[in-house]
Amino acid sequence: MDAMMMGTMKDMMSGGMETMDMSLMQACMDACSACEQACTVCSTQMMDCAPACMNCADMCNTMMRAMMRTQGMSPAVMMSMLDACMAMCQLCMDMCMPHSNKSEVCRMCAAACKACMDACMAMRDSMMAA
Repeated sequence: MDAMMMGTMKDMMSGGMETMDMSLMQACMDACSACEQACTVCSTQMMDCAPACMNCADMCNTMMRAMMRTQGMSPAVMMSMLDACMAMCQLCMDMCMPHSNKSEVCRMCAAACKACMDACMAMRDSMMAA
């Protein structure tokens, strides 16, 4: 999303969401998108990590979409969703790591999950500080 769109989103926020750090939100949306893509690719390998990868891809997509549509959202709900996204990424990363020495795709997926967890944590931390 470009800066103009993020500015418009910021102007439309209410219900305690207007204090959100838009640059952290953008980074989190980007990390969720990258993780969704990596997990989707990884799930096609049909290893035992595939179900976790599919679920993680869905969770990352949902998290990203919720951040784009903050109206009707409260900080508490957003933080709960960030927690759920981080938990799903952790599970997926844990499932992919045993394959990472044999599969570049699993290694890429685990790295994307870690980056997504880090971005979600940064977003959550900034919300708690506000």
